[in-house]
Order: sequence, then structure tokens, then C-alpha cells
Amino acid sequence: MAQQQPAGRRSGWARRFPWFDRGVLTLLILFLPLLVVSNPRIAATDEAQYYAYLTSLRFDGDMNFANDYAALAKMNPQSGIENLLSESRIRPQTGLVGNIAPVGSAILWAPFFLLADLLVHMANALGAKIPADGFSKPYIVAVCYGSAIYAGAGLILCYHMARRYASQFASALATASIWLATPLVFYMFVQMAFSHANGFFLVSLFMYVWLTTRGRRGWKAWAALGLLGGLMTMTREQLGLFMLLPAIEALVAYAALLRARAWPQALGLLARHALFLALVVVALLPQLATYTVLNGEPKPASEVGGKFNLCSPHMIDTLIDYNPAPSPWCKVADDPAVGFPPFAHGAFVWAPVLPLALLGLALLWRRGERLLAGLLLLAFLVQVYLNGAFGTTWHLTGSFGFRRLIECSPIFIVGLAMGIDWAARRVDWRVLLGLAVALVAWNFGLMANWTVLQPQLRRGLVWPDVWGWQLDVPRRLIDTVAKLLFDRCALMHNSCGR
Repeated sequence: MAQQQPAGRRSGWARRFPWFDRGVLTLLILFLPLLVVSNPRIAATDEAQYYAYLTSLRFDGDMNFANDYAALAKMNPQSGIENLLSESRIRPQTGLVGNIAPVGSAILWAPFFLLADLLVHMANALGAKIPADGFSKPYIVAVCYGSAIYAGAGLILCYHMARRYASQFASALATASIWLATPLVFYMFVQMAFSHANGFFLVSLFMYVWLTTRGRRGWKAWAALGLLGGLMTMTREQLGLFMLLPAIEALVAYAALLRARAWPQALGLLARHALFLALVVVALLPQLATYTVLNGEPKPASEVGGKFNLCSPHMIDTLIDYNPAPSPWCKVADDPAVGFPPFAHGAFVWAPVLPLALLGLALLWRRGERLLAGLLLLAFLVQVYLNGAFGTTWHLTGSFGFRRLIECSPIFIVGLAMGIDWAARRVDWRVLLGLAVALVAWNFGLMANWTVLQPQLRRGLVWPDVWGWQLDVPRRLIDTVAKLLFDRCALMHNSCGR
């Protein structure tokens, strides 16, 4: 009797918190120490543009970002933020300094930012002297931690998506591997104010709602997908293409209903899709209003659309840039990538766990989930195509890894979980764990080299030198461990500001 009580308590806990199991606990145990040693700051042009919406609307009540950019540039000299104030950035239609960042991240950060504002005013009422201007440490820490928390929630959602098709061990190991062996961990805890952590959360939530309601999706689920689809698009415009998942699924459903002459069911589905589209538009209204205020018309600035090349000359290069010159079918004049060394920027080169994850989608196909496997692969390929079409910026020189595929992480996690389950029936689980640790160590070595030890890595991987740099990381980190623990900002190219 006494031995059965713990089991009863565990089953009771499981009934009350069905989402919380040992896999989620493992993820939380990994998450919390990384959050403690994270590096919250606003120190890049992209980050400044995402953040400026909050300070300008809260403290100035407008979208004139000149003073916000100036304050952030002063906090981070020589970071490039000062270039946001150049005359070429002024919109002739409105006279305002431009902001090409979409507004979605600011919307997600708003609760954290306003909570920090409230706490700062309360502390000052008790005698503290914290600048209540949106630029002091509490505000910046709040939004950066907000990004990490959103991404942490996204990891849990991805884990539960994987659990629908794979074991607890495989799902947890796949989630941790994609998280820690790819740029996702970097943009959760190092460059926290980029939009990738927020975008990853929204895509994870969108896919979770889509996946868990397949075959029984009612009005509420379609409404949620519509609102999330709009918010995804407002966070990173290209994330709107994940709405192809329910769109293509809908076409398949219509074809089946029309073949069966099930007219009432087809009309009912059409009504739910109309609700979905209407709520996408409603969710996009803040972004359209922002475009209108800044640019004088409800569309992005020309410098955003000007990056796009329809034939996607670097689609393959975004994955593995064995020859960084434009693809033969695309004629690009004066493409700077012609002079790039090979294998310097591709996503598969920086994060070799990713091709392993994609192979797992074939196992999903073999299980009979052919439509699902095909849709996930298509969603990934559409993002690859789009990133290869971004003209001269596809290579993301200056960024850690190929960050524009971070939002595809839910696809990678499901695929890798399938692959781990398949492999676990053939090799000892310790072998799989060891391989995951090696892939994570590779990524953490790259992070150490990129941030502290070998800054030239920011221009791309340098072969064969990178092998020696990676092996030398433990020794060199010991020399700088005190700064890594207590003065991380001093090790970055830009300081953390005040």
C-alpha cells in the first residue's frame, strides 16, 4: 500500500497537469541556467528598430523614432544604430525617420515593457533613482527576458507536437538538440531582442493549434489560426507563408468534399475559412496602420521589397553554399557572393543537426502521414526559397548562423524526434545522447568563437581554421571565464549600455 501512494500521487499530478512530464522538466532545467547567464541588451540596428516602437509610443506618443535611435546609439557607440538617423532613411511622404522592422515583436513585448515601467515608477516612489525613460536596464531586461520566455513556451509546444508521433525520450532529445545545436539558443540568450525568439514562439503556437485540431477544426480553432497568422506576419513578414499549411490542407478537403458532392459540408468549411481570412486581416491592421503613419501608404518601404529576386538565385546556398555564386538559372549582376569562400554561410554547415532532422520527415511519410510530411517539407522549402531570393543579403554576414530558418524549428523537431525513435531501436540510447551532445558542443563552440574568441567568424566560417578554433575553445574559455560570468558585456563588440 505504501509503495502505491507515490504512483497515485504521480498519476494525480499527471491528470491535473497533463502537459508537464519529465520531458518538459528536462527542458526547464536546461532553460533556467541559460536565462540566468543571458545577455539582455539592445545593440544592433534590427534590435533598435523593434524596440523603438515601445519607447516612442509609450513616452512620446508618436512614431518619430529620431530621439529613440539617438539614445540607443549613444548607449552602443559604433554599433551601426547611428546609421538609422541618416538622411536617406527619412521618408519623403511623411518626413519621419524610417523603421523597416514589423511591429509584432513590440506587441509581444508590451506586457513585459509596461510591467517594467510600473515597477520602475514604484521603485522610484520608494526612493530609487532609476531613469523612467524606457532605456534604463529594467526595461531592456524585461523585453529580452520576454523573448526568452516566449521561446521557452515555444519549445514546450514543439515537444508536445513531437510527442504525438514519437516517444518521450525522442521528443525531449529532439527538442533540446534543435534548440541547443542551432542558432535558436543564441537568439534566445545572446542577441535576445531580435525577432527570432518571438517568431519561433508564434510559429510553434500556430503549428500546435493547426496540428492538434486536424480533422476536427471548429470555429474557435480557425479564429485562433487567423489571429496567430496575422501576428506571425507582423513579427516577421515571411512567417505569413506558414499559413500555407492550413491553406493547402483546405484545398485537399474541398477536393474530397466536392468529389463526394457534400455541398453543406463544403459551404460550412468555406464559412470557417472566411472567418480565418477576416481575422488575419484584422490582426494585420496595426501593421498596416504603422506602414501608413511611417511611409504614407499601407505597405512596406521600398528598401524591403527591393531585396527580393523572384528566381531565388541563392536558394541552395542558404542550406549549403558549396558554390556561393548565383544559380545558373538566375542572372544577377555584380553579385558580391561570387567572391565568397565556399561552405561559409549555409544553414546545414553551421548546424549539421538540421539535415538529420529533415530526414526524419521521410519516416513520418512511411507511417502513413503523407499529407502532413509533405506539408511540413513544403513549408520548409518555401522559407528556403524566400531566403535565397533576398538578393545580396541571403548570406547574413555579421549574423550568428543562418538565423532566418529559426522559425522552421518546429518542423525540425518533429522530424528529428521521428529519426531518434527509429535509431533508438537499432543503437543504444547513450550513442544518440552522445551524438546530440557533440552537435551541441559544436554550436556552443561556434558561439564562443563568434562572440569572444574569433570575431572574424562573423564574416562566415573559415576552413580549415575553424577546426582548430573549435578544439581550442575549452582552453581559451578558461582564460576568460571570469568575464563570461561577471562581465559578459565587456566581451561583446558593443557594450550593454546603461
